[in-house]
Amino acid sequence: MDTHETDKSGRNMKYARIPYVKRDISRIFYGTATPPFSTSGEGNELLDAMLELGVNAFDTARVYGNAENALGKWMEERGVRDRVTILSKCGHPDTDWTKRISEKEIRADFAQSSACLRTGYIDIYLAHRDDAAVPAGDVVEIFNAMHAEGKIGAFGGSNWTHERIEEANEYAYKHDMIPFTVSSPNFGLAEQVRDMWGGGGIGISGPSHQAARSWYEKQNMPVIAYSSLGRGLFSGRVKSGKPEAASEVMDEFAMKGYACPDNFERLRRCEEVAGKLGLGVPQIAMAWLFRQKLNAFAVVSTGKPERMLENIEALHLELDEKTLRYLDLQEGSDR
Repeated sequence: MDTHETDKSGRNMKYARIPYVKRDISRIFYGTATPPFSTSGEGNELLDAMLELGVNAFDTARVYGNAENALGKWMEERGVRDRVTILSKCGHPDTDWTKRISEKEIRADFAQSSACLRTGYIDIYLAHRDDAAVPAGDVVEIFNAMHAEGKIGAFGGSNWTHERIEEANEYAYKHDMIPFTVSSPNFGLAEQVRDMWGGGGIGISGPSHQAARSWYEKQNMPVIAYSSLGRGLFSGRVKSGKPEAASEVMDEFAMKGYACPDNFERLRRCEEVAGKLGLGVPQIAMAWLFRQKLNAFAVVSTGKPERMLENIEALHLELDEKTLRYLDLQEGSDR
């Protein structure tokens, strides 16, 4: 069950629990895979603003450039480590996409992450990619050992299929071990139609992934959705009537993953609904995500606190079932 907390602006953030995490977690994670965090820039004031707005969960990874270091420096300087939940990731493939899911590589990544983050404990730790050649039970063994050593809290996979997570958890149950309790696939109104980076990016949006969503719904497993606004597609700066100009806002990876006719039609419908309600496109797309029957958390990156305020407002925006289906192309356009 969600809990609420009112920030100084009067907006209510929603919070929920994830097994093996010590505190309630905001339904919105702040993503650090963008400048100034991924570069060498200073982002302390922006992180201060996010925390003041009630965002107490921060998404980062070993491969996000300087992001872990920037986040760790902020936590140390502000003395807020005990107030925030840190999600980081390990085991990302090398630049030539050589897979790195082994105990040696996972522990090496943790050592580097913990040094940058200036903490010996990471609240949520995810294997950033999978390697089907490695038995899922091996990863369960590694993470259970790290949990027992007090290094990590909850653990799971990012870009793992639900079948592989199920394999991992069947092993955990048979061996009386802690299972994967969290997953971070791509999820949002936009369907990821191509793997943006290579190396096995996994999305669960769109008609072809209904089985995955049904599995997550049945398991009630927390889904920490990356690229929840289509990596800029639903930023409000891309216009459905000018798809040829989308690349001025969306980077090459976003264009590869989301630039397709169906997603531009989803954007058009978002624009239509937003116009009728007097709201922004990002709010409609975010409200759609939180009205789905999943235990969803959204990773959002923004350089403007006022944009995060709009996302927080979207947590409370009710959309009827017909509108939800319409936005996702499951209802006709004759409204």
